[in-house]
Amino acid sequence: MNEKSKIRVLLAKPGLDAHDNGVKTVAFALRDAGMEVIYLGMRQTPENIVRSAFQEDVDIIGLSCHGAAIVPLGERVMKLLREKNADIPVIYGGTILNEDRDKLLSMGIKETFSPGASFSQIINSIVKLVAENQNKN
Repeated sequence: MNEKSKIRVLLAKPGLDAHDNGVKTVAFALRDAGMEVIYLGMRQTPENIVRSAFQEDVDIIGLSCHGAAIVPLGERVMKLLREKNADIPVIYGGTILNEDRDKLLSMGIKETFSPGASFSQIINSIVKLVAENQNKN
């Protein structure tokens, strides 16, 4: 990817989850794949995530959570994006139960990744989702 076409990815850890090794590793893999990565860090509020997504003009938001608040945090991020009429795809990574995955997808999260997902799966999904989003706009 050249500098002009770099995909801008915002990664964040919403809520109180304090385990960030996985998301940092994913951030390096995305960077190595030619994407520009903005990592907000741990303990981010949904409000800060959405505000930062606008400030950074990102193409996609990646959330990471390994706690029990996966669904409510995802729901809040999606609600805030809808309130702003934002068309930014959101993906979610973490320890996600099947029933939680279904809830996340039904609220508009585009894809979920559980431990063991390969970097190529994540990268390919991001490239596909960003391209689809750009083609519909």
